[in-house]
Amino acid sequence: MKILIVEDELKVAAFIKKGLEENSYEAEIAYDGLTAEKLFQQNKYDLIILDIILPGTGGIQLCRKIKDRSPGLPVLMLTALGTTDDKLAGFDAGANDYLVKPFEFRELLARVKVLIRTAEQHLEAGNKLVAGDLELDLDKKSARRGDTYVDLTAKEFSLLEYFMRNPGRVLSRNDIAEKVWDVSFDFGTNVVDVYVNFLRKKIDKGFDRKLIHTKVGFGYIFGEL
Repeated sequence: MKILIVEDELKVAAFIKKGLEENSYEAEIAYDGLTAEKLFQQNKYDLIILDIILPGTGGIQLCRKIKDRSPGLPVLMLTALGTTDDKLAGFDAGANDYLVKPFEFRELLARVKVLIRTAEQHLEAGNKLVAGDLELDLDKKSARRGDTYVDLTAKEFSLLEYFMRNPGRVLSRNDIAEKVWDVSFDFGTNVVDVYVNFLRKKIDKGFDRKLIHTKVGFGYIFGEL
């Protein structure tokens, strides 16, 4: 499980990172909102621990951006702002939980475990991935955009599932090849681009809002931009 800690107090961030790693989590730190936003776009996280008062993009604004792109990603607000109004602002921005500083690490850890477990159970219970009007049924191996069912090959289905599990991230051709084809990307072939184009024709053609976007020189991004 990979967790992003967004905290500008160096000692607090290091304390949380050490504690999480001692409990078998992988943890990464961003000391300001802009760095956190870049990391979120580039990597896949299972949970984000987010301070409110940050240099650059503030925690409330950042939480909204995170939830717009990844509604199912749990966010734990961790801040010294502990009034009811502060908590309501955090929850209104999409935060799943709110912990006020100072705190005991064991309480933080307990909340982290609950949030991650709840997110996993929600995914397993529904067993569907949803992005706007696009729905992927993992049990029936079917896809639907709006009222239209989309006929996908097995590889196209796997590619779309990978995209939908990583919304808002820049996915390189190498990332896609390793996760969907289980091989290292051969730069002498264009198989990834070919399959992405197949998928585009099936889920984006005829719709005003496109979901698969090219990041020139980097790869692809899935989601509404």
